[in-house]
This record gives sequence, C-alpha cells and structure tokens, in this order.
Amino acid sequence: MNNQKTFNRGYVILGAVLIQLALGAIYAWSVFTPSLIDAGWSKSNTQLVFSVGLVAFAVVMVFAGRKLNVWGPQKLTMMGGAILGIGYILAGLFGGSSLILLTLFIGLIGGGGIGLAYVVPIAVGMRWFPDKKGMITGLAVAGFGFGAMLWVKLAGAWGHLIDNVGLSTTFIIYGVAFAIMVIIGGLWMKFPKEGWVPIGFKGEAFKRSGGTCEEWEFSCKEMFFTPQFYLIFLTFVFSAGAGLMSIGLMKLYPMEALMNNGISAAEASAIAGTAMAVFFALANGMGRIVWGIVSDKIGRKKSIIIMTATQGVIVILFTYMAGNEILLYLGATLIGFNFGGNFALFPSYTADTFGAKSVGMNYPFIFLAYGVGGLLGPILGGKLGDTGNFSLAFTISGIAVLLGTVLTILVKQAKKADG
Repeated sequence: MNNQKTFNRGYVILGAVLIQLALGAIYAWSVFTPSLIDAGWSKSNTQLVFSVGLVAFAVVMVFAGRKLNVWGPQKLTMMGGAILGIGYILAGLFGGSSLILLTLFIGLIGGGGIGLAYVVPIAVGMRWFPDKKGMITGLAVAGFGFGAMLWVKLAGAWGHLIDNVGLSTTFIIYGVAFAIMVIIGGLWMKFPKEGWVPIGFKGEAFKRSGGTCEEWEFSCKEMFFTPQFYLIFLTFVFSAGAGLMSIGLMKLYPMEALMNNGISAAEASAIAGTAMAVFFALANGMGRIVWGIVSDKIGRKKSIIIMTATQGVIVILFTYMAGNEILLYLGATLIGFNFGGNFALFPSYTADTFGAKSVGMNYPFIFLAYGVGGLLGPILGGKLGDTGNFSLAFTISGIAVLLGTVLTILVKQAKKADG
C-alpha cells in the first residue's frame, strides 16, 4: 500500500515521548525516600513500594497487551493515565507516611496505570516505523528515562516541591500532571491501516534468512515453547534487576559512601542527588535512543551482548566508585546508559525474534522479567543495605548481568515447530 497520508507519523513520536515522560514517574521514587526514612521507614521498606510498583507495572502490562487490539491504543493509554494519576492523588490525600497505603496507592495502583499505558507507544511505533524498530523504540521510551530527572528535580533542587508544599501535596500535583500528559499523548496513539508500510520497505520476511522465512509471527503459546523466550527472559531479569537496584540505591548508597570519606551529610546528599537526577537520568534517556540506533546498524543480539558485558563490569566496579564524586558521576552515567538500552533493545529483539505484528501481545511476557528483576534487585539491595553491605549487593548483581551475556550468546534464531 502507498504511504498513508491522512496521519503524520511524527505525531506518534511526540505522543509517545509525552506519555513516557509521565510514566517515568516510577523512577523518581528515590527522591521521596529520604523524607520517608526521616519519618521512620527502614531502607528496605522504601524499596518495597518501588518493587511493588515495578511488579504491578509488569503484570498489568501483560493484561494490557491482550487488550490492545480489543480496546484500541487510544482507550488503553487514556485509562492508564487516569489510573496512574488517581494513584498518586489518593497517596497525597490519604497516604501520609503509611507504608501500607503508599504501597497500595503508588505501588499497586500507580504501577498498574503505568503497565496499562506503557506497551502502547512501543506497539504503535513499530507499526508506523517497521524499517527502524530500534530507533523508534528508543525514541518512544526515551521519555521514560528523562522523566526520572524531570520529576526528581521538580520535587527537589529545581522546584523544591517537597520542601515548599510537603510530600502529600507533591503527590497530588504529580498525579494531576501525569494524568493530563498521558491522556493528551494518547490522542495520537493509533495504528496505521492494515497492510500499510513505508515507501521502499520490503518487509521483515524478505530481510530475514535471505527472504526464505515467509511467516514468523509467533503467538504467545508458540513463543513459550521456544528456548529463545527463556534465554531472553533471564537475560532481561539480570540486566533489569541490576539497573533497578542501582536506581533504588543511587542516592542512599553514594550518600553513605561519600560520608564515610569525610564529606558532610548535606554535601553528600547534593552529590548523590545530582548523580541520580542528572547523570543517571540523562544517560538513561540517551541510552535508549543510542542503543536503539546502534542495534539497527549492528543487530539486536550483538548490541545486547555488548551492553550486558559492559554493564556487568561497571556494576561490580561501582562499589569502588560510589565514594568519589567524579567516579560516582561516571559510574551513574555508564550504568544509566546501559540500563536505558534494555528498553530499546528487548522490545525490538522480541519483534525480530517472534514477529513485529505480535509484539504488543508477546513483549509484555518478556517484560515480566522487568517485574522479576524489580522484585529481586531492589529488595536485595535494601536487605543488604540494612546490614551495611551495599557492596555485596552490587557485586552479586554485576555477576548476574555477566551471566546474562552468556545466555544471549546462546540465543539462536527462533523457528516454529513443524506442523
């Protein structure tokens, strides 16, 4: 079919970025943890809310993938934005500093709202840009990484919302902003007409295996019976778990390490906050774009091997970097850059392996690895942090990421079983 002229596909990118900026709220959780610790929370309790949010995000995303073609991308996105906003507003109105209520409102409800909306820009973007899956996925999810910096800084150094209006009012302000941004972005979330492709695009079957594979759209059931699914899933668990643990501890651990080196608490807090909100967050967003573009050039498998190998080494070395300001900034940048790459590489790797048209249904199951990693990584970091052993948590996580490198090397091209 000829290029569809009734809709400018550039609006898909604009809507996707707007949506993901709001959904990146989950990565801003670390800016709230010092206030909650001051209110009597343990470090592991602060990570519980974060972990529940990540698990809810991943589990609900499976449901969203199954409803994407039933409800349509616009409706699904707007529902997600409304639920995310309601979760934060309820946290502001009724949560206070209650562990149970904040876990319910921000973790379960807020995370569920993110899960409903997250898959839409990825699936829609791949339909409009089948010729540049890595690039469009990276752009679509870049806002998720940049959103962390925006919301952390507005609550802290830029907007001073927590200091000026308090934690509860900050939650309410954020809830309203999240809902508005996701709903507006959802207006541009629509699939192209059936059969539409960009001018000059020859199709995926032609590009793979010299054009010999006529059909490789795997259903969810078919995907589950391939070893590729489990190898990719475990690699994502290890890579996501290390990154999510780093996010949850990117303020607490460096603050402790810097103070152990004679830096005052106030200065250590400012340095650690900058590492998280600027260096990690910016690199997280840029990593999504850069790794997506790189993978279109050198291939998804090779990109994941390089990304996980370097990430594993850096996470281990971070135990020697956290207590030095310059090395901390470098470590936060490199970890953030590689962590961001997960969200450009694994969706497009899923599409390459199991079919681009089915990615809206299949990728949520791969993305459950993010939920598993989000449960294991932050809780590991929080538990070992409570015993004063952050370094062991980073070492264990780094070794796991390197194991993921080996698993990716073992991945071969998926083929459907005969009959």
